[in-house]
Amino acid sequence: GSVVTGDAGFARDVVLGAAPWHGRLLVLNTEDAGESTGHGSPLPPLVHGGPGRAGGGEEMGGIRAVVHHMRRTAVQSGPAMLTSITGRWVPGTDRTVTDEHPFRKYLEDLCVGDTAVGGPRTVTLDDVEHFAEFTGDTFYAHTDEEAAKANPFFGGRVAHGYLVVSFAAGLFVEPAPGPVLANYGLERLRFLTPVKPGDELTVTLTAKQISPREGADYGEVRWDTDVTNQEGASVAKYDVLTLVAKRPRHD
Repeated sequence: GSVVTGDAGFARDVVLGAAPWHGRLLVLNTEDAGESTGHGSPLPPLVHGGPGRAGGGEEMGGIRAVVHHMRRTAVQSGPAMLTSITGRWVPGTDRTVTDEHPFRKYLEDLCVGDTAVGGPRTVTLDDVEHFAEFTGDTFYAHTDEEAAKANPFFGGRVAHGYLVVSFAAGLFVEPAPGPVLANYGLERLRFLTPVKPGDELTVTLTAKQISPREGADYGEVRWDTDVTNQEGASVAKYDVLTLVAKRPRHD
């Protein structure tokens, strides 16, 4: 099915209402119509959305065995429209940066797209050596210049990936007590570009998904995290998972 509209609310209502009976929905607006290729074609390696079973000889173990008996719908559109329909921030959608750090907001006040930007911070050779000694991670790529030069991926000593993640946390954190109760993990972590001494790190943290917990005084917030260097190249991408308090109730 196809929906042609510039009204995100209307598109959301139509998609959520029609999804149980359609395997693929295309939403067109002025943002994406010019480059749209239509509904597209499922490729053999992909799990193609559709009512009932889909995907050919895909593994049927675990949760996938359950998912195969559920109705799934593939939705195509531009980033902003997909964000409006799903309630989940999609890369390419505008971010909202204000003077108020998102970590100062209660769950009800947060919006998908709320963003904090921190940095830059320069990574020094002393940082790398201290991290290696302090953690015990003395892998040669961080400690031996000649050996690191021989590595086809590095061409010289590089910072630890977890040093990058640690520095990023220091750049986006709001240290004072507030609505953020805990960081309970990372997901989808990938190290994309080696970080060498002298590189500068900047982190962009964007509220990606907000999930209230029924009957609890807090909810879960997933943050899209993009760490970039001085050239704008992503060096690490991942999701930060936090528990955020709801506004206090005054009974």
